[in-house]
Amino acid sequence: MKFLRKWSRILHRDLGYFFIGTSLIYGLSGIALNHLKDWNPNYSVSLKEFNTKIDLKKSPDVKERVKQLVSDIDDVHNYRNHYYPDQQTLKIFLKGGSSVFVDVSTGDGTIEFLRKRPVFYQVNYLHYNPNKWWMWFSDIFAGGLIFLALTSLFMVKGHKGIWGRGGIYMLFGIIIPILFLIFF
Repeated sequence: MKFLRKWSRILHRDLGYFFIGTSLIYGLSGIALNHLKDWNPNYSVSLKEFNTKIDLKKSPDVKERVKQLVSDIDDVHNYRNHYYPDQQTLKIFLKGGSSVFVDVSTGDGTIEFLRKRPVFYQVNYLHYNPNKWWMWFSDIFAGGLIFLALTSLFMVKGHKGIWGRGGIYMLFGIIIPILFLIFF
């Protein structure tokens, strides 16, 4: 048992250090994704209202006028496309995911700017397993978490270990998810 306890501590420590960065990635993105109803963790959205005198009613040559509007409110090079979801509304797509909505009869419009949230955008991207290599690394990380959980059972002996206080904490850690599954 002494051999098992010694190597559990050594491997638990070293693997724990190795996975600190990945733990932070999944921890931050997990918190962000838990609160999708409260906020958009990937993008911040800001709105800006404007009014234009440019005639944007549907016509064969409207594209040049749409580009003129884009150059007035943003960089014309950000123009991607436009369409009319209905007779009264023009929607313009800009690079980076931003959009412009214009009431073509009044000229009243709104620009919806999307900006990537620093850190959260990147950690959420990794949380969604963007490619095969990251998927394999994530599987190794998941295996590492299992290994860390199992080695923690053997690290401490006596009344603070698995047969004492540590065992009580372990039981609570198992019972709480089971109760959640039963009652929610």
